[in-house]
This record gives sequence, C-alpha cells and structure tokens, in this order.
Amino acid sequence: MSSDRKMAMVANQVKADDEDALDIAFWLAKTPSERLAEVFRLRKNYYTLANGDFPEKIEKVVHFKKM
Repeated sequence: MSSDRKMAMVANQVKADDEDALDIAFWLAKTPSERLAEVFRLRKNYYTLANGDFPEKIEKVVHFKKM
C-alpha cells in the first residue's frame, strides 16, 4: 500500500528538563501582540469547545493581592 505524502513527517526529541527553556525562548521570540493574539485564540477555542459558542461579552475580573 503506497501513499503519496504531501507533508514530511518530522519529530524532535527534547529532554523534559530542556522543554521549559525552549518554550520560554519560543514565546520570548514572539512580539507581545503575537503572544496576546495566541491567548485570544486559545480562549476562543476553549469556550467554543466547552460551551458550543464564544460569548459575546466576557466579564473582566481582576484580583489584586495586597503585599
């Protein structure tokens, strides 16, 4: 059985200890607007999956911790 792949299979092995550092380096290489856009994308995906649709308005809740 032969199939023509349109995308190459690629895998990278990363030690668990190095994974956090690579994640941090990846996100620090992005601009703040790119990071924020990803937060909004993930939030929309979560709400759509959990509730079936994305709410029109999300309440802003901020808690300040006294120091």
